[in-house]
Amino acid sequence: MILADLKQFNLPDEPGVYFFKRGKKTTYIGKATSLRDRVRSYFSCDLATTRGVAILNMVAESDGLEFKTTNSVLEALILEAALIRNLKPKYNTLQKDDKSYWYVVVTKEKWPRVLMVREKDLATAIEPENIKQYFGPFPNASELKEALKIIRKIIPWRDKCEPEIGKPCFNAQLGLCPGVCAGTISHRDYLKNIRHFTLFFSGKTEVLIKALEKEMAGEAKKKNFEQAGKIRNQIFALTHINDMAMIKENRQTRGVRIEAYDIAHLAGKETIGVMTVILGGTPEKGAYRKFIIKGAGSKVVNDTLNLKELLERRLAHSEWPLPVLFVIDGGKAQLNVAKKVLAEAGYQIPVVAVTKDEHHRPKEIIGDNISARDFETDILLANAEAHRFAIAFHRRRLGRLYRS
Repeated sequence: MILADLKQFNLPDEPGVYFFKRGKKTTYIGKATSLRDRVRSYFSCDLATTRGVAILNMVAESDGLEFKTTNSVLEALILEAALIRNLKPKYNTLQKDDKSYWYVVVTKEKWPRVLMVREKDLATAIEPENIKQYFGPFPNASELKEALKIIRKIIPWRDKCEPEIGKPCFNAQLGLCPGVCAGTISHRDYLKNIRHFTLFFSGKTEVLIKALEKEMAGEAKKKNFEQAGKIRNQIFALTHINDMAMIKENRQTRGVRIEAYDIAHLAGKETIGVMTVILGGTPEKGAYRKFIIKGAGSKVVNDTLNLKELLERRLAHSEWPLPVLFVIDGGKAQLNVAKKVLAEAGYQIPVVAVTKDEHHRPKEIIGDNISARDFETDILLANAEAHRFAIAFHRRRLGRLYRS
């Protein structure tokens, strides 16, 4: 196939799935934010360098092309996985060992969990009789994580927490678990969430939306206006899913580095600081760093002085990649110190601070509003990791000091 052949297909600037064909046989399936731009990229002069010789051969052998548009990139991701599973195209399987594909599993439990499992771990992670349903294969782990992150904000589920223990898990505090742990959702309503999730991941978004519209009407008829409003918001999110922070081929959050900082001390003494790193939504534990605070702030309870030293010492490491966002634990005072340290060092990098309530639970994200909106989940994860890492390091250090 040559570039000139593409004109006859009239590819749209819309998300969807494309199929390279050889006769009647599908040889390769891919998804796209823009079908037009994505398919055109297969005819660039550096294709062998960017995609490999196998894909170069695939294009040369192909004599046909088909496509199917979707309402969102998220739906294209799900459709791509289903088609790869059913059709097993030659060049998709050549590109990747089957064992490195990923699946989404819904467990067969009283309170079903939704899990992301690698193909090679399916047999050991979950007993076959405990799998109710699964979706995949998904070739790209980071894209699947992003897809699950998006849909979980709309339809929350349980993954790790213990049901009905009387207190909310971390994900429940973020609105990603509906409160199975805290007992704030009925068993009937939770199973309804799972049905909604499976409809979406089965590619039946229109069926799901019709079901939600029927539920909303029923709640409104019973004058349960708050619940009807929640369902209305779900419908809006599902029908405007492209307006959200999406998995896009050029999405700014893919592989993005976020750093978080926290301080720990014992009544102002034995003060330490830590840095944690979230890379593309996942903790990058090999990049975590520990600091023993040495300056004036280490002798008294002075979190702003300690934070100032911590950030200055971090910025002295020019060999470490800079993040797109700094996350600080604290309030306005800590936020202002961080902004001042960065400004004095000549960096224009956004900063946010996570304020806490009386139980030391996240209360509010202050600072750069755009970052707070776009990276909310990553910010809270980074902050939680920094707090956990700081406490663990401080306890180990105190243990060594008292034993010596």
